[in-house]
Amino acid sequence: MKTITEGSKKSKARLTLNSKIIKTIIAAIQEKKGEEIIALNLKKIPEAIADFFIVCEANNPNLVKAIADNVEKMVLEVCGEKPFKMEGKQGEKWVLVDYVDVVVHCMMPETRGFYNLEDLWQDAEQKKY
Repeated sequence: MKTITEGSKKSKARLTLNSKIIKTIIAAIQEKKGEEIIALNLKKIPEAIADFFIVCEANNPNLVKAIADNVEKMVLEVCGEKPFKMEGKQGEKWVLVDYVDVVVHCMMPETRGFYNLEDLWQDAEQKKY
């Protein structure tokens, strides 16, 4: 049987790891010149499938893929975490890198405008980078 202290320690450890992953993701995006970077804190939204979304854009498909690849590489190197799932690497407009609690969306500007994740999750706390 778990004690409250054990659960609290695991929760704090997960929060620390998520914070480290987010910082690493932001750095990886910035290193590859990703633009319009925003973090959405979805923790207080019961319907959310993750705790955080990190959204960015790039002006060409090769850069979208390069950003996603750099995120994957740097998070593995710095945090020791592999993505649970990656989607869209074969496409040209949107690559999703899923770390379960933190999901990264690298998009072309027109795709980002069409799906408008910031408005869809407007109740989320937003932080621009």
